[in-house]
Amino acid sequence: MAAFTMYSTPWCGYCHRLKGQLKRAGIEFTEVDIEQVPDAAKIVEKVNNGNQTVPTVVFPDGTAMTNPSIAQIADKLVA
Repeated sequence: MAAFTMYSTPWCGYCHRLKGQLKRAGIEFTEVDIEQVPDAAKIVEKVNNGNQTVPTVVFPDGTAMTNPSIAQIADKLVA
């Protein structure tokens, strides 16, 4: 089961970097392209004060991080 949802776009370099790091670390996640899923873009805007900033990571407890490092995500997952 995925530990969290990562909202991204295909052209986002930060998204590609984070995805690669997560995959190498064996951390499962669900990826949602905000350009293909309009409701996802609204979620990202809500978390980021109206901005479509990606990557945005949303955890099952409702907390979110914008452009997090893999260390920040790992810390959150073990907390």
